[in-house]
Order: sequence, then C-alpha cells, then structure tokens
Amino acid sequence: MSKALQSLLDLLDLEQIERDIFRGRSRFAVVPRVFGGQVAAQALIAAGRTVPADRFAHSLHAYFLVAGDPGAPIVYEVDRIRDGRSFTTRRVVAVQHGRPIFHLSASFQAHEEGLDHQAQMPEVPDPETLPTFEQMMPLHADAYASPDMLERMLAARAAVDLRYVNTPPWGSVGEPREPRSQVWFRTAGKLDGPLDDPLMHVCLATYVSDMTLLDSVLLAHGRGGWAVGDVVGASLDHAMWFHRPFRADEWLLYDQESPSASGGRGLGQARIYTRDGRLAISVIQEGVVRVPRGT
Repeated sequence: MSKALQSLLDLLDLEQIERDIFRGRSRFAVVPRVFGGQVAAQALIAAGRTVPADRFAHSLHAYFLVAGDPGAPIVYEVDRIRDGRSFTTRRVVAVQHGRPIFHLSASFQAHEEGLDHQAQMPEVPDPETLPTFEQMMPLHADAYASPDMLERMLAARAAVDLRYVNTPPWGSVGEPREPRSQVWFRTAGKLDGPLDDPLMHVCLATYVSDMTLLDSVLLAHGRGGWAVGDVVGASLDHAMWFHRPFRADEWLLYDQESPSASGGRGLGQARIYTRDGRLAISVIQEGVVRVPRGT
C-alpha cells in the first residue's frame, strides 16, 4: 500500500465523539477549499457506522452548501431517520465553524435477490496500455495556471491510480470535443485486514467520483479546467446508486458524459463498471462552471 493511500485511509478514519457525532480531519486540495469527494466519503463513513453490518449502501444524495475550510476539522452529525425491515436511512450534516457546509442522505439495504439487467460496458483500451496520471501530467505543464499546479495535482491524486482513455481537458485547450470522458481508476494499493470491508470500498469510490465527473462539461467547450484556470467552479450536488458489489482496489471504468450546461452550471452523468463488465455504480452531479471575465 502506498503512503498516499494510507494517508487517505487515515483521513477517512473518523473519530467518534458521541453516539451519532463524528469528527474528521481535512487537508488542502488542488483549490483552496476542502475537496468535495473527501466530505462526501467522510459523511458516508459516518452514516455507515450507525448501520447494521448486514446492510449495504445502495444510494446517496448530497448537497455542497459552503466551501469547506481545509485548516479546520469537520463535525458530522448523523440523524437516524429510519430503520426498516429491509432499508435503513440516515441523514448527515457536516458542520464547520458552527454552520452546515454539506448535507447527505444515504440509504442502506439488506441483501436480497431480484430482477437483474444492466447497460453494457463500452469498449475501451485496457488500463495497462494507458499512461499513468504521473506520466501524463508533465506533458501539459505549460498550460497550467501556476508553477506549482503540477505538484499540487499529483499530490491530490497520489492515492489513486487514474488513467485517462482520451486526452484530458487540460491537454486539448481550445478544441471543443464530444462531451464524454472515460478514465480507469483503482486505489494505489490493495486493501486488507479491517479496512477491507464493503463500506470502505464504497466510500473510496465516492471519493474518486468527484475528481473527474465535470471533465465532460469542459470538453464540450474546449476549456482546460481548474488546473488551467480558464473556468472557476465547484460541486453543487451529487448522487450515486450502488448497484452491484465491487472493489475500489481493482480496476473500475468511469464512463462520463455531459448532457447539458447552462446558467453557469454543468451537468455530468456517469456509469462505473468493473473490469469484467458489471455495472457497479451510477453517478450524477451538477456543478458551478463559470468562465472568468476576459477568458
């Protein structure tokens, strides 16, 4: 296991300070605020720790309310909305400096059999044939908004082995393309021992799901994104449905597209497949995507 992955796992290991109150640490990300995927993953960890072990997360719906302060801890307050025979529902409010910054509702279900069908996985190159994030990022360093952006981007994603199927937004600035982006990802190391449980795999996928989902919005307009500085933005809301079991430390294909952008907002939707073609997760996110004046 890499040091970066161990650091991420430590970040997700919340401190329980009351029966339904947890505290998490924060850290700096690419932009000067808490990374949205971190808050979502920590909130889901908090919710999951109040749920019986035989119930598994099947959906989450979240709103990002205020930018988080990376220099301060975050308190997660869990509300036990419902404990039914098949489903368990939790609501989580993340609080910093005395005010809510994030709200999540999550639902958990006991295993049961039922009807089964899925959309087919698209044909893409194997991940081993694609350059790593560390190999690809320096190739476009002349486009970045600041001299330290390369180092910040590499540090922010060091816990994840992320491989783009096609050129990322910052590699094709000024060239509008089909609003579709595909990446393979897995954690930078295997999970074992107490950390190797379904909730941790779901939370790690939640963490990664906020990294690239709005790339497809940028591609449609030839924008390079946050690293280049030709847009400013933030996640507004985020929803995920967990359909089938998966492991975050094995290759997952993140197939993303944008059906719309308007009013200073962009919508991304995606499907996440296991390497053998099982549809594991569906994701939808809307974010603020604004063009700075003069660009």
